[in-house]
Amino acid sequence: MICIPVTGKTTAEAAISMSQAFSLSDAVELRIDGMQAPDLKRLLRSKKGKILVTNRRSEEGGAFAESENHRCELLLEAIELGADMIDVELGTDKAILKKIVDTIKEKGERTELIISFHDFGGTPGTRRLRSIFEEARAEGAHIVKIVTMARNLQDNLKILDLLQWAENSHRKIIGFCMGDKGKISRIAAPLFGSCITYAALDNERATAPGQLTVQEAKMIYRLLIGDGFTFPRGEM
Repeated sequence: MICIPVTGKTTAEAAISMSQAFSLSDAVELRIDGMQAPDLKRLLRSKKGKILVTNRRSEEGGAFAESENHRCELLLEAIELGADMIDVELGTDKAILKKIVDTIKEKGERTELIISFHDFGGTPGTRRLRSIFEEARAEGAHIVKIVTMARNLQDNLKILDLLQWAENSHRKIIGFCMGDKGKISRIAAPLFGSCITYAALDNERATAPGQLTVQEAKMIYRLLIGDGFTFPRGEM
């Protein structure tokens, strides 16, 4: 599934980008960390497909500059409003992470929890990657997201191996490498078991280094798989 990240300084800006994104894909990541006073009720009410809410902390490449408690409150509000998924970093304070997990359980697990790990410095070895995956699962993740920086082409192979390992045990994972050397993993990831790959509305609205546009991603998949290629809908 292609998921298009949506950002905006205001709710109105984000709503416009959401409408554009849903016309190109059936899943949107709503990045509220750079938004001033996000009106989550308005934004989630206007969704036209699956919506993932992320409030990325600054330590992992996000723009949220307020307290961790307020960051948590916004994510809890997204759960209350029926977000299909939320993304919370593995490095989040354990008490806050537990509160999010408990709230999701109280709501009948209608929201899937993605627990994410980002390494902007490089790609750890296979043993470490698997350890991170297991740690996130133990914290209550429905889906584990592991994203690293590719310093060489071999780093892509580490992530693809991790995806295959998780898929073989029927556990949900999102994984790919960032950076120019990681672009190949963004394309290959869904073919190796990643349940989501991210693509930008356009180059100006990319949210991570090496992120392809949705038009580029779809073109490459059609070239690889055939003219009749369409992304599966509703597989999450």
